[in-house]
Amino acid sequence: MMAAMLAILVGTLTAGGVYLMLRARTFDLILGLTLLGYAVNLFIFLMGRIRINAAPIVDGQRAATLATYADPLPQALVLTAIVIGFALTAVMLVIALRTRALTDSDHVDGAEPQADEPAAQGGRP
Repeated sequence: MMAAMLAILVGTLTAGGVYLMLRARTFDLILGLTLLGYAVNLFIFLMGRIRINAAPIVDGQRAATLATYADPLPQALVLTAIVIGFALTAVMLVIALRTRALTDSDHVDGAEPQADEPAAQGGRP
């Protein structure tokens, strides 16, 4: 039950991230990349198997099997990915704010669609 709920959460984060990345605004793109990064981090974390009250480090005194300890590698990878993700988001926000200040537009092309273009009318001719 818990694994299915976590899988749905990863899928929802991925779908939301892809949807936002397909929009034509820079801040939506940055938010979509951030959501997609969260989905990937959660996916990597879940690949370390869900264990409750399991030791993250195996001591040499008892025989270790896969069921008796938690894998610390996904936790280390996710921690590193979170730090890199925060730095990447900060750099992208600074670049997006500078671009908006220079072009007076939040559109990824740097220009707002005109009213006579089909994209501005919802795709209808």
